[in-house]
Amino acid sequence: MQLTAVFVKVPEGYIAFVEELPGANSQGATLEEARENLREATMLVLQANRQLAEATVAVRV
Repeated sequence: MQLTAVFVKVPEGYIAFVEELPGANSQGATLEEARENLREATMLVLQANRQLAEATVAVRV
């Protein structure tokens, strides 16, 4: 899977989000910190979406 990460420089550091994944966003004082925080946020959103999908399938079966 290929996702697009966007990093925007702001006075406080960087904000970051994944274009294709609503809810996957983060921030950091440095670009590296924002990148690492976004990686973790992306994994958490994907995990939550997977759990919701599994719960939905289990209810419908």
